[in-house]
Amino acid sequence: MARRRTRPGDPAGVLVIDKPSGPTSHDIVALVRRALRMRRVGHTGTLDPLASGVLVICVGEATKLSAYLTESEKGYRCTVRLGQATDTHDATGRVVAEAPVEVEEAAVQEALGHFRGQVTQIPPMYSAIKKGGERLYELARQGKTVEREPRVIHIRSLEMTRFEPPELDLRLVCSKGTYVRTLAHDLGEALGTYGHLESLVRTQVGHFTLEQAVSVEALEAIDSREARDAFLAEHLVPMAEAVAFLPALHLDLKTVRGVRQGRKLQPGELARAGGGGLRPGQLAR
Repeated sequence: MARRRTRPGDPAGVLVIDKPSGPTSHDIVALVRRALRMRRVGHTGTLDPLASGVLVICVGEATKLSAYLTESEKGYRCTVRLGQATDTHDATGRVVAEAPVEVEEAAVQEALGHFRGQVTQIPPMYSAIKKGGERLYELARQGKTVEREPRVIHIRSLEMTRFEPPELDLRLVCSKGTYVRTLAHDLGEALGTYGHLESLVRTQVGHFTLEQAVSVEALEAIDSREARDAFLAEHLVPMAEAVAFLPALHLDLKTVRGVRQGRKLQPGELARAGGGGLRPGQLAR
C-alpha cells in the first residue's frame, strides 16, 4: 500500500502532553494518532512507563523537527528510595539487594555535589540501548548481563527538596541521555547503601513545560472533526514557535534554495545571515 502523503493544510506542529504514569510513550503516540486521525505522529524522547509529565509529540510535517527537539535539556522532579536496589533501578523492578539507611542530610548534600556538571553514567541493563544488535532490556529479560560503555552526561542543576529517610526528593535539569533511575541507584551506592527511583515527573523538555501540557483525557474526549479542530487550535504549537529557542539566520531565497539542495553556507554568508557567533555543530533556524 502506498504511503499517504501529507496534504497541504494538514495539521503540523507540536503537542505537549502530560503523560500519566503507566502507559508507554508509544501508547501516547498511538492515542494521538487515533484522536487526530493522523499517522504522521512521533515523540521526541521516551518516558519510562513509571514516569509521568512532559512528553513532546510532533504532528505532521513537524516530525522533521524531532531530531532537533530531542537534543533539548530535560527537567525532572523525583523521589528516591534508599536502602533497596532493584534490577531496573526503579520501583517497577525486582528488589535484588537491601541495606540499612543510616545517612545524615549533610552527607546527601555532599554526595549530590559529585553528580553535578559533566559526569559519566553506565546505562542500566533495562534500557533500549542496543548491544550486538539486541536491546539491552531483551538481554536482561533472558537473565544476561553484558558490559555497557559509560556515557558522558551533563547535570546542570541538582538539588534535594525533601529529606525524610528512607525517601528523599530531588529536582534536576540534565542533558539528553540521562537515566534518572541510574542516578538514584548510583546515589544510593555513594551513600553507602542502595537506592532506586520511586517516582519520576518530567517537568520540562527545552522550553516546553508541564504547565502548558494537555491531559490524555482531553485527547480521549475528541469525538468529531469539529472537536479535533478546536483541540488543535488551542493546543498545537506552530513549528516556528517550537524551534524559536534556536538562533535565527536570515537568508535570501536563492541561498535558501541552495541550502535545501545540500549546499553548505560559507563563513561570509553565515556572518551576513546573523550567524557569525555560532559554534561548530550548533543548531540554528
